[in-house]
Amino acid sequence: MESKKPAVGFVGLGIMGTALSANLIKAGFPVVGYDIAAQRMDELKRNGGSAAQSARDVAQRCEIILTSLPSAAALAATVSGGDGLLAARRKGLLVSECSTLALEDKFAAHAALAAGGITLLDSPLSGTGAQAARKDLLVFSSGERAAYDRMLPVYEGFARGSHYLGAFGNGSRMKFVANLLVSIHNVAAAEAMVLAMKAGLDPAETFKVISNSGGTSRMFEVRGPSMVAGDYSQAQIRLDLWMKDLSIIANFAASLRCPTPLFSASAPYYSAALAQGRESEDTGAVCAVLEGLAGVRRK
Repeated sequence: MESKKPAVGFVGLGIMGTALSANLIKAGFPVVGYDIAAQRMDELKRNGGSAAQSARDVAQRCEIILTSLPSAAALAATVSGGDGLLAARRKGLLVSECSTLALEDKFAAHAALAAGGITLLDSPLSGTGAQAARKDLLVFSSGERAAYDRMLPVYEGFARGSHYLGAFGNGSRMKFVANLLVSIHNVAAAEAMVLAMKAGLDPAETFKVISNSGGTSRMFEVRGPSMVAGDYSQAQIRLDLWMKDLSIIANFAASLRCPTPLFSASAPYYSAALAQGRESEDTGAVCAVLEGLAGVRRK
């Protein structure tokens, strides 16, 4: 007989959090979630989850919690705010922080929670919102090994795999490496598609052929369909949120005095997309920027 699965709390139900919570519900976990956006709470309830009143309420109802948050300010409020996790005064909680944020913000949260008897794992996710919806994510987890082992069944409920990377903070360091590659490969995919269009090749046929060739990449395969359609309205990650990630990676590399020439070369195309008012669109919109530079006119 299958043992009863523990309730999992969620704070932050954006594109990623909503997909993760839906997969956990499908996997048989009771899910209790909170988000400042009422429509996200409504979606959680439609998916079979329970809505909480605050992060504090989540902590009072669950011993295992995931956070997926858009900013350092949101993390600080979730941890130490009047209705935050610490306000629940529940020692022994286990929290897995899945956002992409600067290391100093993760370490500040770790210290504050530890003082309250709460264990925090630094566990950012590799993959887009669309990948999250189909359980095609990797978890880069770091912190106490016993805490990771306790969290592992939850990760298995929403991801295709996870990696334990040792000391707290290594999860974020690995995520920065992964997102550096995403930034470069996304622009490379757009550049290739624009070259094909400029040469008179059909975008859909180009995607089909290149996806099965030695020149493919995960980003070409993930974002190629939106580049073929020229439609970036269904954001897997919004450009304005992506710019936050780019800044974090640039500062991290600079702190190590590590040159990142290709990453640096990719950044202006995201800035240009943002300047064109595409902040709510998917990052694949760099293809539209390159189309303009190349003088490509779609039929």
